[in-house]
Amino acid sequence: MAQKGMSVLQFQDWGLISYEEALKKQLSLVEKVSKDNLPGYLIFCTHPPVVTLGRSTKPGDVFAWKGQQVEVTRGGRATYHGPSQLVIYPIVNLNQMRKGRKERDIVPFLRVFEEGLVDVLKSYGLENVEGRSLTDDTGVWIGSRKVASVGVGIRQWVSFHGAAINMTHDAQAFQGLNPCGFPPETMISLEEVLKRPVNLEDFKEKLKLKLLDIL
Repeated sequence: MAQKGMSVLQFQDWGLISYEEALKKQLSLVEKVSKDNLPGYLIFCTHPPVVTLGRSTKPGDVFAWKGQQVEVTRGGRATYHGPSQLVIYPIVNLNQMRKGRKERDIVPFLRVFEEGLVDVLKSYGLENVEGRSLTDDTGVWIGSRKVASVGVGIRQWVSFHGAAINMTHDAQAFQGLNPCGFPPETMISLEEVLKRPVNLEDFKEKLKLKLLDIL
């Protein structure tokens, strides 16, 4: 839970929203959190199909994608966002000390955020789930397959961007690019791993409760 005397993050679900509009709203919240010294916000949403190009994107990462592309300031390389994913944007004030973290330290924040994703995935009976946001093969992996991409940005010591979890199988997702530098077949959805549909609302509630508790 939050430390005594500190309020928790405010939760918002934006539903299906264009990537550009979501980015504008994120940046607006970053300014508000910084200006008013708020703990921050936890945002859930989904996007229409789009490829975003992170700061480490390399030539050849996108080679045959026919849809929209957007350059962004998050870490990491090119990746796909689409309606088959749940996107999580933690807008967190890193100037404040939470859960024993040192002020202005991005590494513990990344670890805690990623551990929250891993814990919820493990609650579905999955094994061999691990987070690797601090390595070259960033993201959340189940064995040799990647189920979630993680990449954050920092402005005025407030985090934005975040993670995208592949919830359902989409044959068109990740086609025409090497997501995060990996072949498209590296990516897998939670539905494919479990070999059954996942109730999205139940998953969102579990993840919401987990992240509000630990961030």
